Amino acid sequence: MQRMTISRRGLLGSIGALGGTAFLPRTVWASAAAEARFPAVARMLDGYVSAGKLPGMIAAMGWGAAEAPLDIARGMLAKGSEQPVDMDSLFRIYSMTKPITGMAAMMLVDEGKLRLDQPIADLLPAYGKMMVQTTPDGSITDLRPAKTQITVRHLLTHTAGLGYSIVQSGPIKDAFIKAGVVPGQASRLPLPGMEGFKPLGSLAEFADVLATLPLVYEPGTVWSYSVGLDLLGRVIEVASGKPFDAFLAERMFGPCGMTSTWFRVPVSEVARLTTNYAAVGGMLLPVDPGRNSIYLDQPPYPFGGAGLVSSPRDYDRFQRMLLGFGRIDGRQVMSEAAVRLGTSNLLPVGTDLSKAFIKGNGFGAGGSVGLGEDASTYGWAGAAGTVGFVNFRVGLRAGCYTQYMPSEAYPVHREFAQAVLADVLGKKAAA
Repeated sequence: MQRMTISRRGLLGSIGALGGTAFLPRTVWASAAAEARFPAVARMLDGYVSAGKLPGMIAAMGWGAAEAPLDIARGMLAKGSEQPVDMDSLFRIYSMTKPITGMAAMMLVDEGKLRLDQPIADLLPAYGKMMVQTTPDGSITDLRPAKTQITVRHLLTHTAGLGYSIVQSGPIKDAFIKAGVVPGQASRLPLPGMEGFKPLGSLAEFADVLATLPLVYEPGTVWSYSVGLDLLGRVIEVASGKPFDAFLAERMFGPCGMTSTWFRVPVSEVARLTTNYAAVGGMLLPVDPGRNSIYLDQPPYPFGGAGLVSSPRDYDRFQRMLLGFGRIDGRQVMSEAAVRLGTSNLLPVGTDLSKAFIKGNGFGAGGSVGLGEDASTYGWAGAAGTVGFVNFRVGLRAGCYTQYMPSEAYPVHREFAQAVLADVLGKKAAA
C-alpha cells in the first residue's frame, strides 16, 4: 500500500458546493436513465476505460435512503476478461473500511459502552504510559512521556499520535515493519520495502505490539494519518465482548443487508472479484489477480482501517443507512444521534491540520467532514482508486469503484467528485 496524499486532498473538495443546492424534484431525476442524469460521470468513466487507462470502472449514485442506486459501468473485471463490471462486482475498498469501523464505534458510544473522550487505557491498559518521539520520524530512542492519554475520539480522527507504515519514514517506519505492525494486505507478491515482513497473528497481538512502539505526536495535537482505526477494531472487541469481524457482521452488515462485504472473499464468489493493478509508467501490472487473490485467504486479523472487500451495491446500502440517519428498509441499524455525531467534526479543539489531506475540512468517525459552506458531506477514499461520500443537505450518495495502485497515479477521486457536482448543478439549472 502506498500513501494516497495527493488524491485524497481532492476527495471532497469539489463536493462542498452541493451544500448550496436545493433538493431537486424527484420527477426531474426519475424521467431519465442513469447516463442521462449523470453525463459528466459517464464521460469521466469513458475517458479512463475507453482510453485503456483502466480495465473497468463503475459509479453508483442515489438520492435519499430509499431510492435504488443508479449505476454507470464501463469495462471488465480485469484486462482480458469478458465479464463486465457491475453493481455486484467485488472491489478492495481499502480505507473506505474506515468509515464502517468508525460508525461501528459510534454504536457503542451511543449505547454507553464507550465514551468519545474515554482513555483507551481503560480497555487496553498497555496504552496507559505511552512514549512520544522527541522529533517526529526521528530517533526511536530519544523519547519523552506522553502528556495526554489516547482517547476513542483520537482513534476516530487520526489524532492519537500513532504512526502508519505507509506515512512515516525513517526509524519509526522500519520499526513498524520489523514488528509486523502493518495492518493491511495487497498481494501475494513480495512488495518493495517489505522484505522479511511477517504479519502479527491476531488483533489483540497487533494492539499489544503497537503499544510498545513510540507515538509520533502527542495525542490530541496533530492530524496524522494512522493505524488508529485498526486499533479501534480491538477497542470495539473489548467493549462489545465480540470479535471485531463478528461485531461488524452482526451489527452492521446483516442489518444493512450488506451480503457481499467481507475481510475474506468466499471461494464461491471468486468469479466476481476484480483484479488489482499497479499503475507504473503508464502501464498496468497485475499485483493481485482476482482468480488468485490474497483476499481469498483468511487474513491474520480483521483490518479495521483497510481490510474490506465490498460491492458497489453493498457500499451504497451503507451510505443509504447513513442518509436514513441509521435506518434502512424499515430497520434501525444505529440511532439517528449516533449517525449525526459520527458525521460531525470530532477533531479536538486546536488540532494542527497542516498534514491533513483535505484542506479546510474536519474529521468525523473515520471519514472527512465538510465545514462551513461545505458542511453536510462525509466520506473517504481507498488506496486502490475507490471513493465514496454522502451529502446530507441534498440527500446525495455517490461512489466510484476501480482497482489500481497507487491511487494518485490517476486523479479519479477528484475527478469523480467534480463530475458528480457538475451533473447535480446542471440538473438544478435544467429544473
